[in-house]
Amino acid sequence: MKNSKQLTAIKVASISALLSGAALAQSGGTIPAVPVGSLSAYPTIVQTGTKPTLTWAATYPSVVQNYVEIIAPSTLKLKKALDVQIRVLGNGVTASSSASSNTFTWVDAEAQLSFKNASYSRIFYGKNTNINPSTVVWSRTKLQTAKDNTLRFGGRYYYNNQWATTFTTSSSGSGSNNVRTLVNGQTPPTITPMHTAPSLESFIKPYLDANGKVKIGPMDVIVFMELTHTNVNDPGYDLQDMVLLVTFTDNTASN
Repeated sequence: MKNSKQLTAIKVASISALLSGAALAQSGGTIPAVPVGSLSAYPTIVQTGTKPTLTWAATYPSVVQNYVEIIAPSTLKLKKALDVQIRVLGNGVTASSSASSNTFTWVDAEAQLSFKNASYSRIFYGKNTNINPSTVVWSRTKLQTAKDNTLRFGGRYYYNNQWATTFTTSSSGSGSNNVRTLVNGQTPPTITPMHTAPSLESFIKPYLDANGKVKIGPMDVIVFMELTHTNVNDPGYDLQDMVLLVTFTDNTASN
């Protein structure tokens, strides 16, 4: 039979182990999806009627929408000072090698950015083979929350010695939906589910789950661009022609 002192010690030790285990299992060294933490007590064995000293710590999840206003279809407006990094994940524009061939070659394309309502300027140019997804192509530290602190995106491809139509966040008419921003858990708006489309580019696969939903970090925003079609009901409209990843970091955060 356990006495009251033993039961107290067992309960405290069990709570501590459970919380620490939850923190380890759920965080995995990354921002957790739910609040996690740890709890410890000293001393671990106490007399009836006395209280141990409890020490606890909690890590709360960050969600990009708490820090950035996402204005459809693809404007990002900061709510507070943040660090920003942009990477290019892939360029899916291709051209057939010949009219009777099923062989395709990569085509040069350009990614553009408009910052603080300025003109769009190049942040990347090249073929898919020129892309390293770990390379940061644009960054800023501690951007302030000025009313014009916005990020907008654009792109176009270059083929047969000429530029195709430029599509941007600011495009109107038939090209107004050619640049889209999505966050973790959202589904890309294509007529054919992106994750089941036969044309799914390999560089997008790591950023979609088995159900076709976006799978990125909670402080990330992914930018999908369609540079070859404007009809959203066309099977060729797949939002894979230029894909960027925008990562925000709040270096002033504390638990």
